[in-house]
Amino acid sequence: MLGRFFGKVLGFAGFTIQYGCITHCAFEYLGEIVVCSGPSMEPTIKSYDVIISEKLSRQFHRIEKGDIIIAKSPNDPKMNICKRVIGLEGDKVFANSPPNAFKSHRYVPKGHVWLEGDNLQNSTDSRNYGPVPYALIRGRVCLKGDPLAQDGSLSISNEGDHEGTP
Repeated sequence: MLGRFFGKVLGFAGFTIQYGCITHCAFEYLGEIVVCSGPSMEPTIKSYDVIISEKLSRQFHRIEKGDIIIAKSPNDPKMNICKRVIGLEGDKVFANSPPNAFKSHRYVPKGHVWLEGDNLQNSTDSRNYGPVPYALIRGRVCLKGDPLAQDGSLSISNEGDHEGTP
């Protein structure tokens, strides 16, 4: 009787560990779910929007201009940022630095991207901290859900289609 009990417990533990490993690998290598906060990407992404990002584009260097990405903050590695890719390595970008409104052009160095929030008046981005190393990119946003939709439903939009964006 006791042997059957331990057999069931070990079977359940093995099942839990297997599916835990599968879930971990899916979130680590395929994609993740993120809740955004802050005004930097408004009106495209608002605070408390739920974002689904995929990581394969990052792994295969398929990040393009106009993509919205999740990255580690260059200022605080414990924090993630959500920004739009404005320039890729080798691109010339117009850098209007907010503190002193100094206007200049900069080239994005090899292995870096230039990121900006859609809400330029309220965004800390590459205009403040410069080009961001490609290695800090965690994933590309592919779906956005608004949990606070007016009718109480979860509205979903595809952020992967960025035709016509700057």
